[in-house]
Amino acid sequence: MLQTIRNAWKIEELRGKMIFTLLILIIFRLGNAVPVPYVDTAALSAHFANMEGTILGLFNTMSGGGLESASLFALSIQPYITSSIVMQLLCVAIPALERLQKEGGEDGKKLINKITRYGTVGLGLVMGFAYYLMMGNMGILGEAAQGFWPGLIIVLSFTAGSALVMWLGEQITEFGIGNGISIILFAGIVSRFPIAILRMIQGVRAPAGTPGAIPWWLIVLVLIGALALLVLIVVIQNAERKIPVQYAKRVVGRKMYGGQSTHLPIKLSMTGVLPIIFAQALASLPATIAMFANVNPEEGSGALAWIARVFDMTGVPYLVIYVLLIIFFSYFYAQIQFNPVEISNNLKKNGGYVPGFRPGKPTQDHINKVLGKITLFGAVYLAVVAGLPILVTMFSEEARMTGVALGGTSVIIAVGVALETVKSLENQMLMRHYKGFLEQ
Repeated sequence: MLQTIRNAWKIEELRGKMIFTLLILIIFRLGNAVPVPYVDTAALSAHFANMEGTILGLFNTMSGGGLESASLFALSIQPYITSSIVMQLLCVAIPALERLQKEGGEDGKKLINKITRYGTVGLGLVMGFAYYLMMGNMGILGEAAQGFWPGLIIVLSFTAGSALVMWLGEQITEFGIGNGISIILFAGIVSRFPIAILRMIQGVRAPAGTPGAIPWWLIVLVLIGALALLVLIVVIQNAERKIPVQYAKRVVGRKMYGGQSTHLPIKLSMTGVLPIIFAQALASLPATIAMFANVNPEEGSGALAWIARVFDMTGVPYLVIYVLLIIFFSYFYAQIQFNPVEISNNLKKNGGYVPGFRPGKPTQDHINKVLGKITLFGAVYLAVVAGLPILVTMFSEEARMTGVALGGTSVIIAVGVALETVKSLENQMLMRHYKGFLEQ
């Protein structure tokens, strides 16, 4: 990875893209340090000190600490992710949108992106208002924040921040390196790692039996588990299934084409980290509603309190829904990214065939069968590595204090985005016929 980055830095165009990406990330981090008006950030940070391992703690991690400081970018990319989920599901459910996506060409994609942006602004308004109500219920807003105009300023600040984060991500995608939204999510998660490490050190130093004390051996197990998870993610992300393809010889004019053997690569984890990101957004929705309503799950009564207890992030119902959503989105994105019918037709048009299978429907069925097995493996892999840390916290209060449930998911997203970004660098260097990026 370091060798790839060094080689990319030597190319002027890629160096410019990397610098542009870094500048955008600096702007994102600076925005996380700008608090919105009328909010007592000290009281809010104190409230968040006990939120590790909860839905609020998860959102705070994803925003890079923006929630606990009520910063301009507190909502981060959550509205955009939710809007993207809704839009992609609508493209499957509504035939007109599906035709626009598949047959509309560049204009169709632009229209869908435009609708997604409007949806992001709308959801930013809703989430900003909900966050404002939550802070009011917590008693964090002072007398100066009471009234229509102060409330409007706070909500619009959050909404404008979410729209600006979306715009920054789009600029990275267009002028920088990799997927901009994923890069911003990566930056937010990585920025929380030093704080998590410091909290672990303080927990080990605390006297045994005191609140927040963590045994040293648990930290060792967490580090070993994180290292094993890191190795597993790297191996699976780079693994692929190769379907052999043979091209028949054909004569065009005086030249002979074809006759070579090649393969059709299918990545074992072709969907990347998107299923985890989207599954988190939906699985945490019930607890998020209860959280913004400031319902105490332990002492409260009523439907919202029951929802908060049942869908707690370390509860069995949340884990089951989370795993099922990961599997669903894995199949959903696999079907979007990899179309066996289209691949089979392209092979047939170019004189290619899979040895042992006739061109057309038999080749399509074979590719579909292989794709089904690979998608199942990738879905189970994502579900295990994302769900296992949550399962551990159900049986260990100390593990919950270390943030294992959040840390496991964060590592998956961070490593997945890092690998995808490096792969994007390699592809851009390959397009420029750069030969040295694989040198050891």
